[in-house]
Amino acid sequence: MKALVKFAAGNGNMEIRDVPEPSAGPGQVKISVEKTGICGSDLHIFHSDIAIPVRPPVVTGHEFAGTICGIGEGVSGWSIGDRVVSETAFSFCGACPACREGYYNLCPERRTLGYWYDGAFAPFVVVPAARLHRLPAGITLEDAALTEPLACIAHALFDLTTIAPADLVLVSGPGSVGLGALQMARAHGARVLVAGTRQDAPRLKAALGLGAERTVTVDEEPLAEAVREFSGGAGMDIVLECSGSGAAVDAGLQALRRRGQFTQIGLFGKAVSVNLELVCYREIRYTGSLGSRHSSWEKTLALMESGAVRARPLISDIMPLGNWAAAFEKFEKKEGLKLLLDPRAV
Repeated sequence: MKALVKFAAGNGNMEIRDVPEPSAGPGQVKISVEKTGICGSDLHIFHSDIAIPVRPPVVTGHEFAGTICGIGEGVSGWSIGDRVVSETAFSFCGACPACREGYYNLCPERRTLGYWYDGAFAPFVVVPAARLHRLPAGITLEDAALTEPLACIAHALFDLTTIAPADLVLVSGPGSVGLGALQMARAHGARVLVAGTRQDAPRLKAALGLGAERTVTVDEEPLAEAVREFSGGAGMDIVLECSGSGAAVDAGLQALRRRGQFTQIGLFGKAVSVNLELVCYREIRYTGSLGSRHSSWEKTLALMESGAVRARPLISDIMPLGNWAAAFEKFEKKEGLKLLLDPRAV
């Protein structure tokens, strides 16, 4: 089968290659992949600037949905034809403190689908049955391809951030992750301000359609003034930083009220210089977020099924896997929102 392979470490070193079609081993299922989303971390894998372990040659891609087409020995509770999504933590130790507390996303031995094990930029992928989640009937396979990034947002918001009704939330970065965070914050009853740049104009417009009360284009209007107006001078209760920009971190810290919360969701891909003194002076609760865990997926699917979180408005393009290079370039230029690749179109 044709698959998108990171064949060696270093910048680039990715291409479509012929690889053997996988078979489900004991405890595993084989999935026919419907669509696979391009994640910011796929770009980091392409550029070899990500801290999560990567083991080339490896088939990339981890945001996907599909249908079970093979079942390995010892698997029960699943049938051929079941529509599913899969967590990306392919393996973890199960014994470290993080694993024992249910935070296997932080296991130092975690190995990830599309990084260490062959992923879903391919027509078929094999995953442990224990990582599967069944799709509710009302969620399409295309929409379900966004479950993984939405589950990462759910982990950040449900496990790491305390949002109460009427809290003032600043979402920094209106990409698909930021627009997902906007929807989940709205599901908590928050009032949301979304910040982006002039380049984000279509995304900021989309934010208004998804429930943002106000948007601000930071290279045309000072964020501090927009925050002052939005909050009545009190400052924001919470910042959800989704852009992975050091400048956005500094601006977000300035936007927070004393004893506010700051949750870093976007990855930088490099070391950045940030003024953290405000964390002390304002007693800000500052946390990072990495990946997701089982409960994040269940909450996400429930929110999608209820309509509180809509995936379809986040999908801007569906392109053939054979056009992956153009799709990656489009993503890197911040053109469109979530780009899906069709693994059967090469």
